[in-house]
Amino acid sequence: MSKAMERAQRIWRRAVVGSGLPGLVDRTIIRSRVRAEAGERTTHLLLAAPGGGNVGDQAMLEAVLENTAGPVTLVVPDRAAVELPAESRQRVEVLEIPHLVYGTGADHRASVASFGRALAGAAHLSVLGADVMDGRYSLPASVRRSTLARAAARAGVETRVIGFSWSDRARVAARRSLAAAARDGVRLLLRDPISAGRARRDGIAPVEEVADIVFAARSVDGSAADELLQHVTKPVALVNVSGLLAGRVDQTEEYVRIVAALLERGLHVLVLPHVDRAQSGDMEACAALMARVGELADVSGVPSILTPAQVRGLTARASIAVTGRMHLAVMSLLNGVPAITLASQGKVEGLMQLFGTPELRIDATPGFSAEVVAVVDRVLPADSAARESIRQALPGVVVMARRNTADLSAPVTTGQA
Repeated sequence: MSKAMERAQRIWRRAVVGSGLPGLVDRTIIRSRVRAEAGERTTHLLLAAPGGGNVGDQAMLEAVLENTAGPVTLVVPDRAAVELPAESRQRVEVLEIPHLVYGTGADHRASVASFGRALAGAAHLSVLGADVMDGRYSLPASVRRSTLARAAARAGVETRVIGFSWSDRARVAARRSLAAAARDGVRLLLRDPISAGRARRDGIAPVEEVADIVFAARSVDGSAADELLQHVTKPVALVNVSGLLAGRVDQTEEYVRIVAALLERGLHVLVLPHVDRAQSGDMEACAALMARVGELADVSGVPSILTPAQVRGLTARASIAVTGRMHLAVMSLLNGVPAITLASQGKVEGLMQLFGTPELRIDATPGFSAEVVAVVDRVLPADSAARESIRQALPGVVVMARRNTADLSAPVTTGQA
């Protein structure tokens, strides 16, 4: 297919989504299934983020489960891609609906009907919003999540979109669908003050300000840190190279300079991938860096993706992190560790505002290594202003994160649909 045809198809799909007709069809299907299946409402229905090799998506899922109680029905496109923590397996039912968010045609309509049947038994619906609500990654998927939430609220189900960012360049159809969901009673929980302000300026109201749900995570697993750092006696710097940024800037040479600077400052560098996917994953990007620096003393790499609890075990041992992935930053900050974070999607500014550390946000543009090294020198000392700011802000940020699920921490009460 030619580029012109691909562009024409994208324009056509956006026009169809923007018309509102697909959303109307979905809401009609859901309404009919909820009425047909009416009965006791006892379940917390949870629509997961894409997942599938993304530590951040897995961390959000686990944090929600750690902070809720009662039966949960987890809606996912692929059951095989889900890893449930052992302590949650008894109360979580995994419901595979493959074409609900990303499907088309008859397959999608059948999936919407399946969702409607599940919704009929739900007292609550939570949508993990993350960074997939504003249409910047996939406009149809963003609109569909808002549509599903809106349909649930109109069916009398208490509905929320958990801890999500909002771009200053949100797509028009995404803005309209989310604003309609809010008007119909969906609770919109924005995970940073900048995102909340952007949403309000886009006419979306009401919104609530929280923090990323992963700041409410409790589990920590030190096994990977014990194995990976067993012979390390120096302070540790975690370095992540994001595959998502690989197509925008030549990162490898920039990171080679960053690693050299960290070594000069007496740190051991551990290169840590955060996403393992065929497209935009970190494995190739981290391997490219290791090919350049892996033979140096005091440089080591993590060969595979870790669990969120294992990542938190590592960040607890680190002195500093440099990352292209926001949730590695979150899990570093959760342990009081400054996380210098490359920004490209407009979601890092608000995170750093929560901690009063705007210097930790670095634009992912050519030459970023020089700025990263300058910030390393500012924040690395144990008595740095950034560390003190993080220490003071962290308890409040954790409280804000728990607001995502504050009224879901008790078992769901039974009612009639």
